Amino acid sequence: MPNDDLTRLRIALTVFFALDGFVFAGWVVRIPAIKEQTGASASTLGLALLGVSAGAVITMMLTGRLCRRFGSHPVTVVCGVLLSLSVALPPLTHSVPALGAVLLLFGAAYGGINVAFNSAAVDLVTALHRPVMPSFHAAFSLGGMLGAGLGGLVAAHLSPTRHLLALTVVGLLVTAAAGRTLLRHEPPVPPDRPRHEEHARRPLEGRTRGLVLVFGLIALCTAFGEGAMADWGALHLEQDLDAHPGVAAAGYSCFALAMTIGRLSGTALLERLGRTRTVVVGGTTAAAGMLIGALAPSVWAALLGFAVTGLGLANLFPVAVERAGALAGPSGVAIASTLGYGGMLLGPPAIGFMADWYSLPTALTSVAALAAVAAAIGFVTRRTTAD
Repeated sequence: MPNDDLTRLRIALTVFFALDGFVFAGWVVRIPAIKEQTGASASTLGLALLGVSAGAVITMMLTGRLCRRFGSHPVTVVCGVLLSLSVALPPLTHSVPALGAVLLLFGAAYGGINVAFNSAAVDLVTALHRPVMPSFHAAFSLGGMLGAGLGGLVAAHLSPTRHLLALTVVGLLVTAAAGRTLLRHEPPVPPDRPRHEEHARRPLEGRTRGLVLVFGLIALCTAFGEGAMADWGALHLEQDLDAHPGVAAAGYSCFALAMTIGRLSGTALLERLGRTRTVVVGGTTAAAGMLIGALAPSVWAALLGFAVTGLGLANLFPVAVERAGALAGPSGVAIASTLGYGGMLLGPPAIGFMADWYSLPTALTSVAALAAVAAAIGFVTRRTTAD
């Protein structure tokens, strides 16, 4: 495939990654208003929000099969349309069961597009012969930051219905523009890498499945930390370190900004260190940063620890998904993404239980422990997962 076509594909996929983060963050900032509209309690809202998780996890494995049958590019475009349409549904509900039902659809579209565009990105990374996977995930992070920022600005002026309907319009327009490029080009398949054809026809072999699960575990360890930081970082700063609410809210921002910077520089890091050493160094850095963030006696030291954690975790998930996809095509991406998403779901409630049993700072050290586990997995399997 000509370099110009590869560049166009890279731009189109980057746009889809950014759109995914933008739409999801726009929905998240309106959750309080939707809670009030539906009259949900904290517990019933939690049950309704499980619809997003359930829809995503159920759909991820199915999307792997759809990508093998129809191709990752058409599936990405279809899921982009579904994601854009489904984000407008939550404000139209007035009961918790109805909210849970539409969030199941939204979660299905969210999970589907994540597997589809990661599968497309794996093919493109292989064709480019450069480890550019982190740049796509950086676009997701930037889209999320933009979506959350704009959502916060318009929340006081637009109702949830108008805000999320605007996201639908933006999503459909962006999907139409970027989707045209994806539909016009087949995923690049280098002549020396025909195995995706094989994986489309036969089940994964034992050794390959084992390696895919290894990368899935790395994704799980990484996403556990992301979920925990999103839900518990600010509370730790405010409750345990007496931080002002505004400073406490900046805790996750430090983490997310550092993760975005880490992903933007991820390609250069991977070219310099290779994938295995990137996982080992990243996991070790994240473990050290989270120990500081959880146990430091001052707010500013904790914020520094959160930032270091973000830098360390930044490239573990992209590397894990890319390696799983290189080994097993869309099936590998689906398995690693499902395990990773499971880690993100497991993190917040696990931290909550441990905080009740011990303390929140002690519970947050589990993020450091799992980051160290990811580094250990990368080191132990360095020969079988050589670059």
